[in-house]
This record gives sequence, structure tokens and C-alpha cells, in this order.
Amino acid sequence: MKDLPAEKNLANIEINNRLFFRFFQAANTLHTKGTQALSGLGVTTQQWSVLGALSHPKATDGMTVGELSQYLLVSRQNLAGLMTRLERDGLIERVTSEEDRRARRVKLTAKGHELWAALYDPISDFYDQALQGFSFDDRLAFIHYISLLQQNMAKI
Repeated sequence: MKDLPAEKNLANIEINNRLFFRFFQAANTLHTKGTQALSGLGVTTQQWSVLGALSHPKATDGMTVGELSQYLLVSRQNLAGLMTRLERDGLIERVTSEEDRRARRVKLTAKGHELWAALYDPISDFYDQALQGFSFDDRLAFIHYISLLQQNMAKI
């Protein structure tokens, strides 16, 4: 940036600040409005993300806490309390791994699968409303740019 004229430096800094602030606002809005969209089902956006991760076909046999933490990009500490509540509510269970009897895997219970099925329509409706005005190509480009941003931040 030292090679750019001062006004370009300031413009770049201002755009960067606006972009990251909007990203921060969008994340907060997702948390607030996403939780409101699922309020009748008693699920927070954090619970939604764990249930969603464990509902994927690749997680049929469950995931270790480390795998889940890495997949969701949250710390094991942040995940611990969340998993305790989901386990208390009978939505997930920790089972002994088939491959390594010392390891434990987290997986959805039958009740967890039922809740995830009940969440499908409200989540889909929320996504449709939130992405109103985005074409299919816009959505693909948005995935690309968010992925690139996340990869760049992970390198820092």
C-alpha cells in the first residue's frame, strides 16, 4: 500500500472497513433473525449449525468433537456447552467409535433427526427470503467470495 497515493490508501481502508462492518452486521442479523425464524421450534442458530453439520450424509457415523469444531470453525470450548445442551435435550449422543474404541463420536439421535426434518421448511424459507434478489449465479459467486475471504483470514 505504500506505493499508492494517500487518497487511494484511505479509500482502500474505508472500503475494507465498510465491507467487514457489513459482514459483522450480516452475521449478527443471521443470529437474530435466524433464531426468530425458528423460535417456535426452540432452536438457536448455533444449535441449527450443529444439527445441520451432523445431518450431512458424511456424518452418518457421527463426527469427533475435533472434526465438528474444525468443520464449523468454532473452538472446542464454544462447542462443549452447546453439545451439552443438545445432549441434555436428547438431540445428539456421544457414541464409541467403531474404528477406535477409545474415541467418541457425536451423532444425531432419532429425536435429532426428527427435529432436523421439522427445521427443513422454516430454514429453507429463511434462506429464500434472505437471498431474495440474488440470482443463482449471484449465489455461486457469493459462495466463491466468502470462501476466498475465509481462506485468506485463516492464513493470517
